[in-house]
Amino acid sequence: MVEVDIKTGAVHIVRYIVIEDCGTIVNPLIVDGQIIGGVAQGIGQALLEHAAYNDNGQPVAVTLADYLVPSCSDVPRIEIHHLESPSPLSLGGFKGMGEGGAVNPPAAIANAITDALSPFRIAVNETPITPEWLAMAVAAQTARPDQNPPGE
Repeated sequence: MVEVDIKTGAVHIVRYIVIEDCGTIVNPLIVDGQIIGGVAQGIGQALLEHAAYNDNGQPVAVTLADYLVPSCSDVPRIEIHHLESPSPLSLGGFKGMGEGGAVNPPAAIANAITDALSPFRIAVNETPITPEWLAMAVAAQTARPDQNPPGE
């Protein structure tokens, strides 16, 4: 669940829920740490990180001064729920875990932003989802004569 400031394009993640099934859980703290780290990485991919290259194929973001990664203030409290269905294919019932934390956030956040901006008929389908892009998309939609802003 997100809030979007339509003037600035700032995105605030209000609630983030993860449901993970890694089979038999041996150490819940390690599992939760893997999930939280993966979600933080995915939030960065969704909202901040832009792997840009010049015309010669050289990266233009080569240090953390050029390439934003999430800070503590960018990562919300993550609500984690575990399913525990042991795998019949591995000794101990173990499965992989943590990948969902890193892979799912860009799509989940893009869908949440699309939902928040549904009155403006804006669909988010690329990353990073920058405040500049969001503010320009809202401004473009509200400037259209056939599009009335919400509440009008």
